[in-house]
Amino acid sequence: MKPPQEAAAAGGRKRRRRGGGRNRRNPQALSSSQGADPPPPSPPAKRQRGADATPKGRGSKPKPTSLLDKMRARLSGGHFRMLNEKLYTCSGQDAFDYFTNEPDLFDVYHAGYQEQMSHWPEQPVNVIINWLKSHSASWTVADFGCGNAAVSKNVKNKVFSIDLVSEDPSVIACDMAHTPLESSFVEVAIFCLSLMGTNYPSYIQEANRVLKPSGWLLIAEVRSRLDPNTGGADPDKFCEAISKLGFSLVSKDAKNKMFILFYFRKKEKSKVVKNIDWPQLKPCLYKRR
Repeated sequence: MKPPQEAAAAGGRKRRRRGGGRNRRNPQALSSSQGADPPPPSPPAKRQRGADATPKGRGSKPKPTSLLDKMRARLSGGHFRMLNEKLYTCSGQDAFDYFTNEPDLFDVYHAGYQEQMSHWPEQPVNVIINWLKSHSASWTVADFGCGNAAVSKNVKNKVFSIDLVSEDPSVIACDMAHTPLESSFVEVAIFCLSLMGTNYPSYIQEANRVLKPSGWLLIAEVRSRLDPNTGGADPDKFCEAISKLGFSLVSKDAKNKMFILFYFRKKEKSKVVKNIDWPQLKPCLYKRR
């Protein structure tokens, strides 16, 4: 016979074994009771300072999309400056051959050109369009270096749009010194910021060929190219050279701070000077930012 304390202890051990035994005999009840209560949430991880941390406020890193946009804009601007410089420093035939082989670059150039023009307070092409609207709609027009053919799209006149690349059936792709237009065929010839080649006099000579007597020659040019104080050509010598080709200067619009617009008219009868001293127009190059 066991002492009372040992008996009580033994009974307790037996009860504990019976309790444990019940759990062993019904493992499903145990697993179901444990699955009913989800484990407590883990405490929030402490924010680590280091390479992965994004500091707030001044000096924070830009968002990836913003950075990519800036990189694309800078790359696009670099391409435009390169193409712009090429157009100003090569002949018209070289430019035509270049863009014939790489027509996509012409889109890059014109995208950059439009971006630059967006900063001008007034667009010379709009002044020319308004001038045409104030004159006869029956006049035929030759737009040398038409770009996006804005003149043709905004006037009632018949316009022959001419440029180095044609992405529109209405645009004639060619070297502007050699167009397929007939002689004495148009009433108006336009050069809107398009006297870019090193052989620019040959463009004006081609305009003279296709113009009818008493026809109009409109030339819009960047002001700095015709400013002797900044290395540009003398505007009087520029006009004198065109006059020797058989034109008379009707008026000059110099009120805009970005460009000068000349209005010439072809003489009915004139003796063209063979050896004309054409002033050199300096390239209009954009500085790298």
